[in-house]
Amino acid sequence: MAESLPEHDRILQEIESTDTACVGPTLRSVYDDQPNAHQKFMEKLDACIRNHDREIEKMCNFHHQGFVDAITELLKVRADAEKLKVIAQTEEIIRCRVQQRNITTVVEKLQLCLPVLEMYSKLKEQMNVKRYYSALKTMEQLENLYLPRVSQYRFCQIMIENLPKLREEIKEISMSDLKDFLESIRKHSDRIGETAMKQAQQQKAFSTTLQKQNNVNYGRNMHLGRSRISESKNEITLKRTFEDDDEHEEEVLTAQDLVDFSPVYRCLHIYSVLGDGEIFENYYRKQRRKQARLVLQPQSSMHETVEGYRRYFSQIVGFFVVEDHILHVTQGLVTRTYTDELWNMALSKIIAVLRTHSSYCTDPDLVLELKNLIVVFADTLQGYGFPVNRLFDLLFEIRDQYNETLLKKWSGLFRDIFEADNYSPIPIANEEEYKIVISKFPFQDPELDKQSFPKKLPMSQSVPQIYIQVKEFIYASLKFSESLHRSSTEIDDMLRKSTNLLLTRTLSSCLQNLIKKPHIGLTELVQIIINTTHLEQACKYLEDFISNITNISQLTVHTARLYGLSTFKDARHAAEGEIYTKLNQKIDEFIQIADYDWTMSESDGRASGYLMDLINFLRSTFQVFTHLPGKVAQTACMSACQHLSMSLMQMLLDSELKQISMGAIQQFNLDVIQCELFASSEPVPGFQGDTLQLAFIDLRQLLDLFMVWDWSTYLADYGQATSKYLRVNPSTALTLLEKMKDSSKKNNIFAQFRKNDRDKQKLIETVVKQLRSLVNGMSQHT
Repeated sequence: MAESLPEHDRILQEIESTDTACVGPTLRSVYDDQPNAHQKFMEKLDACIRNHDREIEKMCNFHHQGFVDAITELLKVRADAEKLKVIAQTEEIIRCRVQQRNITTVVEKLQLCLPVLEMYSKLKEQMNVKRYYSALKTMEQLENLYLPRVSQYRFCQIMIENLPKLREEIKEISMSDLKDFLESIRKHSDRIGETAMKQAQQQKAFSTTLQKQNNVNYGRNMHLGRSRISESKNEITLKRTFEDDDEHEEEVLTAQDLVDFSPVYRCLHIYSVLGDGEIFENYYRKQRRKQARLVLQPQSSMHETVEGYRRYFSQIVGFFVVEDHILHVTQGLVTRTYTDELWNMALSKIIAVLRTHSSYCTDPDLVLELKNLIVVFADTLQGYGFPVNRLFDLLFEIRDQYNETLLKKWSGLFRDIFEADNYSPIPIANEEEYKIVISKFPFQDPELDKQSFPKKLPMSQSVPQIYIQVKEFIYASLKFSESLHRSSTEIDDMLRKSTNLLLTRTLSSCLQNLIKKPHIGLTELVQIIINTTHLEQACKYLEDFISNITNISQLTVHTARLYGLSTFKDARHAAEGEIYTKLNQKIDEFIQIADYDWTMSESDGRASGYLMDLINFLRSTFQVFTHLPGKVAQTACMSACQHLSMSLMQMLLDSELKQISMGAIQQFNLDVIQCELFASSEPVPGFQGDTLQLAFIDLRQLLDLFMVWDWSTYLADYGQATSKYLRVNPSTALTLLEKMKDSSKKNNIFAQFRKNDRDKQKLIETVVKQLRSLVNGMSQHT
């Protein structure tokens, strides 16, 4: 116990002398000592406190007077301190008031500047995301509303200086986008046009289908039961048509799907906001005019394929579809006056290009496809409000060219048919073959129908083939007339005119050339005449064929008629003339091989061989003429006999023949007798009496005069209608008599007459003188 007390004193000393932060370890040592050490320490601590209190009390008692004095002094300055405190608080309040006022001013200014900064930040963001039209609107708000409020600040001046630069930047960017847009529509024009043309075709097909449905529904009240069934079927068909049309609409894209028009909208709005709308409009129209000229410029090889024309039309349609879209979605950028002016310029160029390039087309199929493209092209642009009447007028010009190409093509077909024909009647073995021919060509012959098989049709194989090709030509011509928005009467008139051209020009020319070909003989010419007769008879069926196609009656006042009758008549007349010519040429060939001995003393007693061959040829030839019309055969026979008679007469009177003996005259007379026998044998039926024999009357009278030596009668009756030798011309008789006179002198045949009968010699001299007198009198009279 006595030991712990000094320890507690030490602890107390440490507590009094040690810093408060270090008291902890000292106090801890109190609890680390012996039990009840804490109680003892507390007692020691209380004793220590009481000692200090006593010391303090002693010290206070010692300084009490000084404290009282200090308090008294303090009370004296208390009032002054209160005054000083109020003054300090007032200054602090003033300072706070100033700070508060400054803060309020700053807040107000910040409230004015923050919207400006926010708008400018918004402007920069709009520029970054390329919302240029909104950026311009933001600039306008900054300039008109926000910046004037804070214009005294430097950052506002910087903003104001930057805004014109931003506007120019927006103009440049939007103009660049516009140029990209113009390039894009230039590249996509053909696809836009192709799409528009497809839509126009689908719309037209749908309208046609709908019209047909309406026609079917017309008059459905006539049969109620059938009507219900028909109506349900029509609804199903119409529904399918709508569904098909919807499918096409899903498949076919529009111009908006193919081209993004937003650049031109943005650029227009931007320039309008900037007050340069007119500059933009002029630039846009100028660039589009340049593109229009490029689009309207065709490729040099465009006329070679239909794809060249299709690409050309697609580009033009695409161009004007874009312009029409711009016209309807913008205000003022493109006007109707501008598009009409541009279209009229383009239309003139298009017509000139088509007129030039179509003239190079020689293939009718290509011309027909070109026509179909022009129709689709015109219908498409007409649907967008562009006038296309001039295009349909152009189609009438192209129609004439199409007909020309058809005529050239069919000219080749006709030539091939004529070259392949054997020019012999068509053999028919049985009923089936007969029906096949009848199905191709309208042939009717009751007499031939009565004959049993096998039999022959009078015409050759080319006739049904020509008839079929004429019908094919009508079909081909009709194809061009479709979709031209013309009435049935006009189409009927066009078909008849083109068919007339085929008959009167192409077929007629082919027939004329065929007839003139050297290898075409008399047999072929006879068959050609028969063929043209049947083709002429078939013309009325061609008239009916056209009427059935166009549903226009032939009784209509303005309906044109086919000129096939004149065509085939002309061809037949040409063939007949060629028959006459070839017969004469053949007669000339026989005459050229004649070999008379003009100095023979007496005849052979029989006709010349060449003449008998000639008569046999004529007889066999005229047997072929049995199929010809009677008049043709008679004319040919008469022409042949007249030509033969004239050729024989020319042979006698030939200037190169100087001498003719009486024996030669007798031989020549035998040949003429055979000619007269041939004429009297009626080689061609239909001659009345001795009409054919009259062809040789000039020769007969001349030969009789010399054979009988009947000069007194000739001279006495000359000039009288009843003269026995009326057909003997004095000059002819004189020429022949002089040839015989020269022959008598050379051969001395008349020597005995001079000795035995001088009077007869004088008679000859007298006859010659009288004949010369007659000839001179005739020449003077002439």
